[in-house]
Amino acid sequence: MKRLYVIVFLVIAATAALGLAIAEHSGYVLVAYKGFRYESSLWATLAVIAVLWLLFWGIKMLAELVMTSTGVVNPWSRRNRSRRVQVAIEHGQLDLAEGRWASAQRHLTRAAEAERQPLLYYLGAARAANEQGQYEESDRLLERALERQPQAELAIALSHAQLQTDRGDTDGALVTLQAMHERHPRSAQTLRQLQRLHQQRGEWPAVIRLLPELRKDKVLPPAELAELERRAWGENLSLAAHREEDCTVGLQSLKRAWEQLTSAQRQEAPLVLAYAEQLRQLGAQVEAEEVLRTALKRKYDSHLARLYGLVRGSDPARQLQIAEGWLKEHPADPSLLLTLGRLCLQTSLWGKARDYLESSLRVQRNPETCAELARLLAQLGDTERSNQLFQEGLGLLDERLLAAPLPVAAKV
Repeated sequence: MKRLYVIVFLVIAATAALGLAIAEHSGYVLVAYKGFRYESSLWATLAVIAVLWLLFWGIKMLAELVMTSTGVVNPWSRRNRSRRVQVAIEHGQLDLAEGRWASAQRHLTRAAEAERQPLLYYLGAARAANEQGQYEESDRLLERALERQPQAELAIALSHAQLQTDRGDTDGALVTLQAMHERHPRSAQTLRQLQRLHQQRGEWPAVIRLLPELRKDKVLPPAELAELERRAWGENLSLAAHREEDCTVGLQSLKRAWEQLTSAQRQEAPLVLAYAEQLRQLGAQVEAEEVLRTALKRKYDSHLARLYGLVRGSDPARQLQIAEGWLKEHPADPSLLLTLGRLCLQTSLWGKARDYLESSLRVQRNPETCAELARLLAQLGDTERSNQLFQEGLGLLDERLLAAPLPVAAKV
């Protein structure tokens, strides 16, 4: 209220001052130019100027209002076009995120055609078309994106490869990625997608060939890369062993694949385990026993100890003696106790085998141990306990199966 009083006072003071000035002298203004002549008092002239300025300002405001109204009403105005594109972008992105593919494709295609930088909208529309099974339309949208933004060739190709993979065309995806790898050898995303595709296709030798580049360009975290390397070499050993139906040829191929590993890799427990398992499956039991014995002598590993009980060396009694030597340092390892029980079975030491298997079960209830002990007790005539152990082993297997997800049934 105080401010209002001050403003009113100032207005009254200014009006009074203006009235005094007008009363004191009216002033005189003369404008003459050729045949034009204007003369009036100073205050009348100032009033005319003020009126003209207000008139100009009013006309300007009216013109802006008319232009704005026309822009709102006219559907083809720049304002409305921009608004429609923005709405298409918002709806298209939301539809894409929520899986409304047809609507997403329609909105994002409209947005892509109107925008100066349309790459992301074309990629989204292509994905939506791909999800609907419109593969030709999806490829056409990607080609259109390449026409509009040719500098984004790599990004478009990587998206194309992923869409090809999603639709089951892994051959086409491989061709696309290999072409991009040749043009952009240092692209981390190309290497990552290529590695995953080879892994999905079970092409482990190809994964192995990519390992140096994956390591050099630091495409994967060190722990993930180490795990991939172990798995790739392990799977490659399996492929080498079963590439040919002839066991002799398969054994030679397996040994060649093993020799391709570095000395450090041949000491890693998971790779030793994979190699020894393949030797066992190919019937090279003696060699498998030697490989496992050497690895366990170098560094004890529970998984290797378990497999040691499944291979038959040249001297089963000596094999049992060696395994019992490990028991001193690992008396509570259920895998080693299971192995000792199996080795005792091979040497017909029934009582000792029973003691080792019972000890293993006391440490860990395992279906393999239950089955081995049940088989032994059946031979010894303890049918009731044998049946109980068989039932327990089946129950343990059921628990493992129930913990695993069931496959999704195909829709008819």
